[in-house]
Amino acid sequence: MEVHHHPDLHHKKKNFKEYFLEFLMIFLAVTLGFFAESYREQLVESKMEKQFIQSFIEDLKTDTVTINQVLIFRKTKIERLDTLMLLLSNQQIRGHENDLYFLGRTSIRTWEFHSDDRTITQLENSGSLRLIRNESAADSIMSYEKLAKGIYGNQDVDAAERKDIYPVLCRMFNPFIFDKMVTITGINRPTDNPPLRSYDPNIQQDLAFYIHQLKGSDYLIVNRLEKLTNKAANTIAYLQKEYHLK
Repeated sequence: MEVHHHPDLHHKKKNFKEYFLEFLMIFLAVTLGFFAESYREQLVESKMEKQFIQSFIEDLKTDTVTINQVLIFRKTKIERLDTLMLLLSNQQIRGHENDLYFLGRTSIRTWEFHSDDRTITQLENSGSLRLIRNESAADSIMSYEKLAKGIYGNQDVDAAERKDIYPVLCRMFNPFIFDKMVTITGINRPTDNPPLRSYDPNIQQDLAFYIHQLKGSDYLIVNRLEKLTNKAANTIAYLQKEYHLK
């Protein structure tokens, strides 16, 4: 027996308006989902940005403590270099060997500044510097970093100059006296005016020249460290205000 299939009278073909409404609902759902995800990412990145800024502020506070310690050391060293230069220029040599030995030995000591760059290094290595969306804040961070790195160059010059002075010190001073002066707690001043290895005025003038060079580097480093500590204080105040941090 032949079977005939009749169309379902209850199934109606969708018109254009119904298709459009379905498309519109799907489009709105996808769009809202996109905006919701974008908003969530913005919240996460904003939180990360604030965390990086807070971490950088802590680095600046650490730097400030270190800078002040280095400044005290450098300024004390300049005073000692001034005294050594005065003894040499006035030819106050014999009878002042205690001072000469102490000042000569301490002239090559140093204390270098190195910034606590953990946050900026993390930002650069992870590509997260883009998270600092505040351009003024980003510029302030990079400006501080540039100034700090400039001091490293000055310290490298200072290190080379201290190395240059070694042969002159060796010719003028008895190394065995130097060795007795150095202890685990620091450098002690001799008490019995031990004789110099040489009293040659030419060597004294050579020493004076290198002392002059060291003083120049110390003055420059002190000047730049003072600028850096002011920069740190201003940057901390600006970032705390900009990001509403305590």
